[in-house]
Amino acid sequence: MSFYNRVILPNLIGTACKQSPIMKQRAKIVPEADGVVVEIGMGAAPNLPLYDSSRVKAVIGIEPNAGLRKKAARSIQQYSLPVELVDAVAEDLPLEAATADTVVLTYTLCSLPDVAGAMAEIRRVLKPGGRLLFCEHGAAPDAGVLKWQSRIEPVWKVFAGGCHLARPIDRLITEGGFSIDKLEAGYMPKTPRIVAYDYIGAAKVA
Repeated sequence: MSFYNRVILPNLIGTACKQSPIMKQRAKIVPEADGVVVEIGMGAAPNLPLYDSSRVKAVIGIEPNAGLRKKAARSIQQYSLPVELVDAVAEDLPLEAATADTVVLTYTLCSLPDVAGAMAEIRRVLKPGGRLLFCEHGAAPDAGVLKWQSRIEPVWKVFAGGCHLARPIDRLITEGGFSIDKLEAGYMPKTPRIVAYDYIGAAKVA
């Protein structure tokens, strides 16, 4: 792994993902998690203070980047909520089937290299009736913004850990075998529009 991906990128992601506008978006959906939660792409653990400890039994945080796991480990020590931090990728979860009551995806689907594989694994680890909660940025509905997202994306991915700007988040979730039962979509305030169109909601296995 390069010095950039090992040292610089975790610091950039850790800082960016805790910015106030992003935290406000996370807060719209993360508190709905309950039971045993599997969080895909835990990063530096910015979601931890948003979980409702009266509803959540435990959190299993999946994070393949060692630098971000190190940051997450420090954050975990500040909270009483039981958290297990796991070095794994979304496409190959080292978990038994029907482990999770809730799976949480926040600003992660944009960078998964194999979305279909990840969605299949999420379906596998969810208990019957379990929920997928998501808060993701993606393709904007405005042609002008989408055009620039597509233009910038090839370079953006190189410096942003494989992050895609123009993924159609709702479509990827439904194509992944889920039925969306709650969705809020719109531009995040005080953020450049090429990275600001968010999809926030909940889904169940179709």
